[in-house]
Amino acid sequence: MSRTTRWRQAAAVAAAALVAPFAFVAVATVGASSAAAHGSVTDPPTRNYGCFERWGTDHLNPAMAEADPMCWGAWRAEPAAMWNWNGLYHEGINHRHEELIPDGQLCSGGQTEGGRYDFLDTPGGWYATGVDHQFTLTLTDGANHGADYLRIYVSKPSFDPTTERLGWDDLDLLQVTDSYPTVSPYQAEVDLTGYDGRAVLYTVWQASHADQPYYLCSDINIGGEDIVGDGPADGGDPGDGGDPGDGGDPGDGSTGDCTAEVAVTNAWSGGYQADVTVTAGDAAIDGWDVVVHGATISQAWNGSATGNTVSNATWNGSLASGASTSFGFLGDGDPGTVSVECSAA
Repeated sequence: MSRTTRWRQAAAVAAAALVAPFAFVAVATVGASSAAAHGSVTDPPTRNYGCFERWGTDHLNPAMAEADPMCWGAWRAEPAAMWNWNGLYHEGINHRHEELIPDGQLCSGGQTEGGRYDFLDTPGGWYATGVDHQFTLTLTDGANHGADYLRIYVSKPSFDPTTERLGWDDLDLLQVTDSYPTVSPYQAEVDLTGYDGRAVLYTVWQASHADQPYYLCSDINIGGEDIVGDGPADGGDPGDGGDPGDGGDPGDGSTGDCTAEVAVTNAWSGGYQADVTVTAGDAAIDGWDVVVHGATISQAWNGSATGNTVSNATWNGSLASGASTSFGFLGDGDPGTVSVECSAA
């Protein structure tokens, strides 16, 4: 039994105790019908396919917030990005991928499909699949479109997907394959000799039936085991990826020996996701509390929420003078009213 399978079973067992009060949506037929439409990299799984694979039949389960928080954020942001895991393409590119897909928007295919996949650009601790230095990539195409080529990239060792949005300069091109006939799956041998640790494997699939390239981000741990995800560490620079959400101007505040700054990184009807950066002042601090004004917090990561106050986790409370850490939260309501105030604990 693979470790990924064991993790899924363990998550399912943990979830069972929490699931009774919640309603569920039957998705087996949805997944089966949509799978015939297009395709995606399924091994190592892309961000949205992985979320669909692990949680598609249980996507309202609150256990996901702890077990797989990036997927929790993705489902909250736009469930259709998972139901349509095989539709992340952007037409009209004419092979000009690096010219027309902006930095910071690579995982969403240039915010294609009206922004359906925008959350996939969000930096954070996405579940990363452990891979050997040499392995076989598998792209599953339910419609058997064929492929003019696959362009396969890996992020550079200097790139940190937990804190940065992916840009073209962050990638090394590994190979451009030959064409594939219209018989799925399409597979390619990948050699990551010289690379180690957490990275993003980025695949551009140029379908043969039309000017229809797919842009596919798979989080991997090279030479290691699966990494079970953690929440977003930092929203990155929103200018790298366009407007990540209609949150207005970031608010900031300070009390005592620390300051805090909030940035809304994604927004949807009735809610939003925000990242908060906490910075120590002229002296070191041993802990912090951040009051989030104008927000109803439904979930937080990298900190502990009590009402509208988020306190440090055990591992990020001690900060040297001028040092920073961050936490994130999901809020209900209008993101334009949110502001933060920090005090040393």
